[in-house]
Amino acid sequence: MRKDARRNRDILLEIAQKVFTTQGISVSMDEIAKHAGVGVGTVYRHFPNKQKLFEAVMISHKSRLIEEANQLINHEEPGEAFFSYLDKIIREGISNKAITDALIGNLHVDIGRSELASEYWSGIEKLLVRAQQEGYVRSDVEIEDIKIIFIGILQASGDSKLYPSRAVSILFDGLKIHK
Repeated sequence: MRKDARRNRDILLEIAQKVFTTQGISVSMDEIAKHAGVGVGTVYRHFPNKQKLFEAVMISHKSRLIEEANQLINHEEPGEAFFSYLDKIIREGISNKAITDALIGNLHVDIGRSELASEYWSGIEKLLVRAQQEGYVRSDVEIEDIKIIFIGILQASGDSKLYPSRAVSILFDGLKIHK
């Protein structure tokens, strides 16, 4: 790919992520092009449809989150690492309308079954297991429980951008080992 084409693609991904975050996945390709300051043909040259553009945005987003989880694996406080990361992904999910839209089925995208999604949940599972081994999280909690809880919180939040502090506090309290 030519240098200028690569730059245009990167700009499109950055702008698309911002637009998807604020407006959700119902935003048009024309609107994304307008925000990026390019013609809609440029958008379609890089991404044949909105689904492919959204998938590319999600790959970029998940790659960043995977990297962050991997950096926390050897954190000196495994409980803090797990709960702060879980808090972060809940906050990001609630504030990102596109993620919520995708999870509740407003656009069919393969963000849950891909190799990248597997790597994403694997990173969270490593944080979970380490927190369990060090006595911070109940041993009967599995990654599937975390997935269900995460998706449930996002679905319950709907269009609200308000962080459900009380619900998350109750959730975290239920996951912790009480000594």
